[in-house]
Amino acid sequence: MTLSAGTRLGSYEVLAPLGAGGMGEVYRAKDTRVDRAVALKVLPEEFFESEERRGRFEREARMLASLTHPGIATLYSFEEIPGSSLSSAPSSSSRHILVMELLEGETLRAALAGTKVSTKKALEWARQIAQGLAAAHEKGIVHRDLKPENVFVTNDGRIKILDFGLAKLTQAEESPNVTNLPTATRGTEPGMVMGTLGYMSPEQVKGRPADARSDIFSFGAILYEMLSGRRAFHRDTAAETISAILKEDPPDLSVTNRSVPPGLERLVAHCLEKNPEQRFHSAHDLAFDLESVSGSSAASVPLTLASPMERKRRLLAAACIVLVAGAVGAAYLAGRRAANASGRGGASFNQLTFSLQTIFNARFSPDGRTIVYSAALRGNTSEVFAVRPEFPEAKPLGLRSVQLLSVSSGGELALLTDARYVAHNVYEGTLARMPLEGGAPRDVLEHVREADWAPDGASLAVIREVGGKDRLEFPVGRVLCETGGYFSDLRFSPKGGRIAFFEHPVKWDDRGLVAVVDLAGKKVILADGFWGEEGLAWSSDGQEVLFSAGNAYSAFKVLAVTLAGRRRTALESAGGLTIRDVRPDGRWLATRDDFLQGMPALLPGQTAERDLSWLDLSDRPVLSGDGKTIVFTEQSGSLGANYAVCLRRTDGSAVVRLGEGTPEDLSPDGKWALAVVPTSPQQLVLYPTGAGDARRLDRGGIESYESAVFFPDGKSVLACGHEPGHGSRCYVQEIGGGTSRAVTPEGTTRGMLSPDASRILVYASGTGLVIYPAAGGEGRPVPGTTPDDGAVRWSRDGNSLFVYHASDVPLRIARLNVASGTRDIVRTLGPADLSGVTSVSSPFLAMDEKSYAYSFQRTISHLFLVDGAR
Repeated sequence: MTLSAGTRLGSYEVLAPLGAGGMGEVYRAKDTRVDRAVALKVLPEEFFESEERRGRFEREARMLASLTHPGIATLYSFEEIPGSSLSSAPSSSSRHILVMELLEGETLRAALAGTKVSTKKALEWARQIAQGLAAAHEKGIVHRDLKPENVFVTNDGRIKILDFGLAKLTQAEESPNVTNLPTATRGTEPGMVMGTLGYMSPEQVKGRPADARSDIFSFGAILYEMLSGRRAFHRDTAAETISAILKEDPPDLSVTNRSVPPGLERLVAHCLEKNPEQRFHSAHDLAFDLESVSGSSAASVPLTLASPMERKRRLLAAACIVLVAGAVGAAYLAGRRAANASGRGGASFNQLTFSLQTIFNARFSPDGRTIVYSAALRGNTSEVFAVRPEFPEAKPLGLRSVQLLSVSSGGELALLTDARYVAHNVYEGTLARMPLEGGAPRDVLEHVREADWAPDGASLAVIREVGGKDRLEFPVGRVLCETGGYFSDLRFSPKGGRIAFFEHPVKWDDRGLVAVVDLAGKKVILADGFWGEEGLAWSSDGQEVLFSAGNAYSAFKVLAVTLAGRRRTALESAGGLTIRDVRPDGRWLATRDDFLQGMPALLPGQTAERDLSWLDLSDRPVLSGDGKTIVFTEQSGSLGANYAVCLRRTDGSAVVRLGEGTPEDLSPDGKWALAVVPTSPQQLVLYPTGAGDARRLDRGGIESYESAVFFPDGKSVLACGHEPGHGSRCYVQEIGGGTSRAVTPEGTTRGMLSPDASRILVYASGTGLVIYPAAGGEGRPVPGTTPDDGAVRWSRDGNSLFVYHASDVPLRIARLNVASGTRDIVRTLGPADLSGVTSVSSPFLAMDEKSYAYSFQRTISHLFLVDGAR
């Protein structure tokens, strides 16, 4: 190490050395501009004159800048520090540095310390590594030097992949700085090698091109070492190590660790296949199968591993087991895949509904024969129906704008009256009680979203928002837990001692976690990290929580998790499957849901809308000022759990993926897309719409964002979100740096700036639209608005707002005068066919007030009685 404590590299003060290697020296340092601890990776002085070395260092910076994932160390900046800015350095030459997040913890090598770790810990670490690899591979980046030294375990158990210095290199290099059995730093021309002996794939040691499957081989070697406590291919000499990689298999894990499940042992062997064609072909598949092993009873039941093509054939064969007649064509439901890790037999399905409709909830009645459900045939105005399996013609109960919540053990319904659609299966309204046999609902409590009866049928647990925070209460008024995001799908355990629920970190984004809370308020997280989750119930014996989740709505399956966190796949289908209820006798209610999200736009000079959607979940459109470019999010699970910020020309040109996240705004000059990346905690990012590198903004203490917009000068953003323990509010964040500054009180969100930036329009919990002076002061509710109103934007002159009722289908945009409260309808948005369309959302209205874009969600559901599922 060449830099001593106290050395200044521009604004960075070196505090202590952290490590060194052939590609860089790493130091703990302080960024004196913002008083932040950072890690500096410095190109060694002896390599500064090497154009190839500098190029490699710069390529590492570019690759890291393109990766925004919680499993990969974050790059803050890449800088060249001129000699005049150096102090106390051994020479006056310039230095190239990578400024990165400072990680507290230890490398995986140190964590292993020559011994094995528990199977549970190895699986959790392996899952995180696989997810980080998947994010890199998705960007076309192959690490090529994955080893325990390049994997970091933070103090709170998170995994970070480090050192992309050898990633995706093509230049040959001879280096004298090579350690024993080290990183070989030669290029990828035939006959040359690159990587670390002992963790290199067979193709790497042969000098052949490496791809994602090479990283998977290295991953397998690491997982083997975590489980066995010994290296898979380590020998006394380099030649012997290479021979072992090419010709030998490591000892069976069952010999070195009897607690390793057979399914996991096969997974490791699948990673370590000599022929790359026989390995996992993607880290996404690998992560999926790791979750299957983690969540199954794999210790006693083998897990069958299959290639992607074999999986497709098996899924198709399973789908042919049950052919279901549907109103929108033939729908296939499969009891189980042949490769299902649970090993149990298939389930039978009895279709109960046949109309084109969206089903939001369904429950068994106490007699076990009558089934009650709420649905909307057109739009999102929910009605309640009853049906019996022996006579599957649904009978309406004569209630409109009513959402079913729960059915008590005594046959009493918990409902929402005057129910207003919010998102997904979520409504808000007045909690009411009504006998199943008939009668009028009796109102109980206003502004409730969900409720569930306790097993005794006498009291209710509820979810509602108070002061910008979501609260789970039982009994009503006693808070068991709260969040700045939102709760959903609460269900009492059969014996009543616990309540299971989903917690979502971002309002109306259904990614999140599964948790239980006891009646004393002790909360336990059972499972986390899902792209989306809808539908939850307890198993009939109360030993597991059943829930639906997946990486795409069309791929939702029913998972089961024990109170100890052991997860398994309970039921899959050829299509999205959402569990609704479970009877004491083990029968289920489930819906098959076909979901599509479209994104039409009316462009300048056009008279008809144009479909600009990409895959199946295009949303949040933002048009450029000239209408020639659109930025949007594609939330399809096929693009990864953190969505994708996309850009395309409105002439129908190919889509360009800018990075992960959801776009919030375009800069006034159109050169930057402001986006939120839904990691945990979330990150505010600027993506260039042309050439350039992405920039992360300092989030300070904010853990979740709900909206963000540019100031008119493009130098700052108004971001709304919440800090731990606080309700949402809006902050000013300078793009140039510095900490964020709160400008509105808690309970406010969705901030929008007036054209002159003197006023901030927000949505205030329980009030609706409120205008605050940007310089500070009391807020003023916008006259003529209700809590149901949302805002599209300010008018050009700042005298009016364009507003809408978020639950309307179709969506009607009105111009509202902020002084008088008068409004006039200016646009009606929505597709011509409204069957199954539950919402028209994300309206964007251009400054010409003629061009626009929006998205709409269409869900067609069929309800099934499921027998034999476990």
